[in-house]
Amino acid sequence: MTPRPTNGQARASCSRCHKRKKRCDRALPQCDNCRRAFVACSFLNDDGQTASYPIAYVRHLENRVKELEKSLSPASRAPTPPTHGDQSPGSSRSIQEPSPSNDEVILLDQTAVNYAPIDTADMDWGVLGSPATADSANYPRPEILSSLDVELKNLSLEAAAERHLGSTSGLSFAKLTQTVLRRLNPDKADFVFGKENECEDQQLNLSSLSSLLTCPVFLHFGNSVSCDPMLFGDFPLANMVETDDDLAHLLLPSDHSKIDRLVGFYFAHSHTLYPIIQRTEFNTTLRFVRDNPQASSAQSPLSLFRIWMVLAIGSTAYCSVSLAEESESMLYYSKAMTYFEASLGYGDMVALEVIMLQVSYSFFNQLGPNTWFLVGIAARIALGMGLHTSSTYEGLPTDIAERRKRLFFSVYMMDRVVSTALGRPFALHEDDIDVSPFADIDEENITADGIQPRSSLQPGLLAVPLHILALRRIASKIAKQVYSNPRVSSLGIEEREAIVSSIHQELVDWRRNMPFPLPNVNAHVPHLTSNWYDFNYYTHLAMLYRPTPLLPTLDQRRIKILADAASMSLRQATNMHRQQVFAYNWLNLLAIFTATLSLVYAITAQPDNLFTVLKQTKATEDLELVMELFDTLSEKFSAAKNLRKMVSEIVREYHHIEGSE
Repeated sequence: MTPRPTNGQARASCSRCHKRKKRCDRALPQCDNCRRAFVACSFLNDDGQTASYPIAYVRHLENRVKELEKSLSPASRAPTPPTHGDQSPGSSRSIQEPSPSNDEVILLDQTAVNYAPIDTADMDWGVLGSPATADSANYPRPEILSSLDVELKNLSLEAAAERHLGSTSGLSFAKLTQTVLRRLNPDKADFVFGKENECEDQQLNLSSLSSLLTCPVFLHFGNSVSCDPMLFGDFPLANMVETDDDLAHLLLPSDHSKIDRLVGFYFAHSHTLYPIIQRTEFNTTLRFVRDNPQASSAQSPLSLFRIWMVLAIGSTAYCSVSLAEESESMLYYSKAMTYFEASLGYGDMVALEVIMLQVSYSFFNQLGPNTWFLVGIAARIALGMGLHTSSTYEGLPTDIAERRKRLFFSVYMMDRVVSTALGRPFALHEDDIDVSPFADIDEENITADGIQPRSSLQPGLLAVPLHILALRRIASKIAKQVYSNPRVSSLGIEEREAIVSSIHQELVDWRRNMPFPLPNVNAHVPHLTSNWYDFNYYTHLAMLYRPTPLLPTLDQRRIKILADAASMSLRQATNMHRQQVFAYNWLNLLAIFTATLSLVYAITAQPDNLFTVLKQTKATEDLELVMELFDTLSEKFSAAKNLRKMVSEIVREYHHIEGSE
């Protein structure tokens, strides 16, 4: 049976499924349970239902509007007069162009206002597949085609509303890898994916690594899995309804131990990536709100925003590791946003914190505004406050200065992560920053008068984000000196090699100097395991050694380094996956895919006989590990199904080469 495509998802179950306590797929315009039972679904008559629609589906509608506009234009509907033999082409055109009526003009103007398509003149977006309908199942379907760079583009753009991808995103490298894959075909033709309409999703339009970025392959990218566990015993997760009335009456969960676990996971996981909130201050506020829920001071919008956002981030961060259902975190986030505007009125520092908490949430769940815009807003606020200059901190109490430094460098790290993934210019420039990083001392040991030394040899929690900050600065150097060096045309080959070698040494030093021993506060936090540091070391090494504007051509030594780095990156990710400490978020999905591209390129582009290369390496086994990762990632991201299929086709060709001799 052909699966029924879903163009959108409601935020809550339909009324019938909710009453029957059945799992609802929330498909619009009618859920699958009601459709199978031949019952009218409540979605059909629900004018107030909010829903999420895939970017690709919206683009399809835009294209359809363009086609309809053309078909409705007066010129296309004008009758063709009889052709006379002595009539010139110019006179023929003048006869065929009647003036449109006023009604026709009004109709076209209304269409243009209501359905103005996005301008895509600066980017070739390919042909979008049309959503299948129940009636279309009887017609032959077009060949399904895809490409590596199309998949990479769709993955990267999930965090952004705009469409520009720069060099560090790996888009050009994906196209290069697609070209190298011609070697796998006897006739050296383009390596085509999805040849026999094998894909589950009939809207896919796959042909090469480049077309992956332009077709509607990621229909539910970023959507959480859907099931019906209970939300802390108070609310059914998948059946929540995010109306103003429901959110207004939503109280903190009654299970205090559950709240404590979420708060604990937030400070173990997110706080050790981006130390935004003062832990002691937050815990004091939380206890007061619990004990005095009716007190006027317990109704502070800022305090309530912080509490609900910490619960939302802690929940979604845990779900990213456990692959649990995420409706709980979405509900908490929606509740927090009811205090958003009021919280902005507390001043610039609070406004910066409020925006950064949204960024932290968006790394795991794309429910709110996209990450790219949020990071840009936070960076502008930080620059406007002068947090990038050392003079701003002169005369401030030590604890206040350290808190502001933690906020600023958290924005810096967020900017580096998102801008590098999308290949876009940084919002915060290194040349403008002259403030020293925050101290690796926990806030309990920092007072207004100074910093008290630690009494233990155990590194504090803030040693972790400080070390991650060092990695982001290395990534900044890679982007600036390797991918967008304005002096590249004037550099000799030795100078270019020296830049790469210097950054390579910095990566080695970074890995050797990681905090030891790592804080043992939660076994499920990825960056509190040594595998996470290995994974990031090899991921950045592969980024450094793949073909770049600095060194577009690789010699045998660099190809081998790239192959080893990509292979080790994938193995470390698999180790974390099997140890259940891998974060299944869009950033890691993108990292796995780009590492896969690096490995495929490094193996296929080697000048030696491909049979010999495959026998000497474990590339095929590594790609099979990637398929295992994509299998699990597909539980959260439907895009991973398509990526797995592409890798499986490459593996099949590799096996064919290994067996042919």
